[in-house]
Amino acid sequence: MRTLIAIVLWFLLLAVSWPLAVLAIFLFPLLWLLLLPFRIIGFTLSAIFEAIGAIIMFPFRVLKRI
Repeated sequence: MRTLIAIVLWFLLLAVSWPLAVLAIFLFPLLWLLLLPFRIIGFTLSAIFEAIGAIIMFPFRVLKRI
């Protein structure tokens, strides 16, 4: 009896999971494409803030070596 319940539960899991798996296969690339501009903007802002920090800290680094 337990084996029959296990088999039924496996088929139920299969029936529920494969549509979710197929949906994930199609949605994850679309989500990645939608979020790509935000990643590019984040990378650009990070580089800009690093450059500004380096420019501000440059005189202190020069004075530190003297």
